[in-house]
Amino acid sequence: MTSESPGARAQLALRVTTELYNDVKKLWIKHSKAEDARDLDGLIATLAEDCVYEIIPTGQRWEGHDGAREFYTTFLTAFPNVRFDLRDIVIGPQGVIEVTQMSGTHRGVWAGMEPTRKKISVPIVIHFPWNVEPKKFSGEKIYFDTAEFTKQLAE
Repeated sequence: MTSESPGARAQLALRVTTELYNDVKKLWIKHSKAEDARDLDGLIATLAEDCVYEIIPTGQRWEGHDGAREFYTTFLTAFPNVRFDLRDIVIGPQGVIEVTQMSGTHRGVWAGMEPTRKKISVPIVIHFPWNVEPKKFSGEKIYFDTAEFTKQLAE
């Protein structure tokens, strides 16, 4: 038997329309281009005011536009040459699920870990939940294998 949250029920009730699909896809492209360009204002512009950034395996969480800005500033300082190679993507009325290979060099403090100067390349899954009212993302939920991540930084 499957259990679902009230939020999941509301998401399942969303009608799939070409217009909604295009809105979600266009905003994801805008978000991705802003991230690649290190354009924090452009990134924040794609997010609902009450957005939440969560790194699920570590329990880290940032809330609101200020939190999102702190997340990106910290992350992009820790991995200044980070690159995302898209492997798979699902776009729908609930948002975007992106499967990507993240690679970069650990040059700043991340999750309490001092810089190792080591290169990493790990698969990650990012969920960009869609917020219907402002037609923006509600943040990101990021999933990855912490054992693999830690192993690469320790080698």
